[in-house]
Amino acid sequence: MLNQQQVDAEEERLRELVAALPDEQRKIFYQQLKPLLRDPDTYATLNWCFLAGLHHFYLGLWGRGLFNLLVCLVGVALLFTPLLLVGIALLLLISVAELWALFRAQIIIQHWNNQLIRRLLQRYGA
Repeated sequence: MLNQQQVDAEEERLRELVAALPDEQRKIFYQQLKPLLRDPDTYATLNWCFLAGLHHFYLGLWGRGLFNLLVCLVGVALLFTPLLLVGIALLLLISVAELWALFRAQIIIQHWNNQLIRRLLQRYGA
């Protein structure tokens, strides 16, 4: 489970490594980083509006997004069959899991962006 203090400490350490880059490399680093960074508000909005896993697609987690979408579609389809209770259970389970992610959107994206910065810094040998 993500710990806010650890994620904050990692972010600070990464900022120091980026600041230590030569000016020209730092400029290129930020140009490469900017389009890759993810916004916690966008992640949370996609999660809130569409519990079907679109926020996973936003992060490029296609397998997880497809799994969520499939579970939601199966759950909705089961609502119109004699397995109504199974459909409700599936939708409740996916909703609980995604609400947990919704309330932790800030730290999830902060951690995601930290990992992204770490990988990009490795290209610069930092």
